[in-house]
Amino acid sequence: MRFDILTIFPEVIDFISGSSILGRAQNNGLITVNPVNIRDFSKNTHHKVDDYPYGGGQGMVMTPEPIVNAYQHISKGLHYKPFCIYLSPQGKVFNQSFALEFMNKYDHLVFLCGHYEGIDERAIEEIVDIEISIGDFVLTGGEIPAMAMIDSIARLIPGVLGSEISSQEDSFSNGLLEYPQYTRPYEFHGKKVPDVLISGHHANIEKWRHQESLIRTYRKRPDLLERLNLTEDELTILRLQENKK
Repeated sequence: MRFDILTIFPEVIDFISGSSILGRAQNNGLITVNPVNIRDFSKNTHHKVDDYPYGGGQGMVMTPEPIVNAYQHISKGLHYKPFCIYLSPQGKVFNQSFALEFMNKYDHLVFLCGHYEGIDERAIEEIVDIEISIGDFVLTGGEIPAMAMIDSIARLIPGVLGSEISSQEDSFSNGLLEYPQYTRPYEFHGKKVPDVLISGHHANIEKWRHQESLIRTYRKRPDLLERLNLTEDELTILRLQENKK
């Protein structure tokens, strides 16, 4: 899968994408993360990419020409239009469902990272397919949200994590938060690993994990449960939690 990032800070993308799982996935040819410096497509002598907003106001606005030129450079020679995502606080809020949708539907994604007071609307109208936010807060630029999304999408690609089960058991993959995890030592500061996890009884372990996912979701993110069609057994588990309050 190919990820192109339109940015004025390509070094940020290189630093994050070259490390850990993303770096290994690139070395193994599973993904390509390609930062494209918008400044390289500015016709200004000093590679300037911003200007004062019409109508007045604070700050500067990114100009449309270098952005569109950079996108056209990426698209040149392709028989399709690369799907372009603009990282914006005005966009739809990103979640695991979006990550799965993007992974399944597209082999090539372009991320547009804004800065300053925003981007000239005409660039957005010309190249952007969807605006995405990673939450109801504002950052100084789109690079961190872009890399958060790329990390989330890439880890769903077969082979990236090394185990297909890993991503299937993540929080949100089935609508619930992930169950608690334990490793050695068996006892730490007086707290022991739940006996079921060392029983070797896989059916009981799976049942315990599902129950703990339900309980953890109920305690930490009860809003997620409203979206699920829970079974009677699951509802019984939650009623017991309600009675413990």
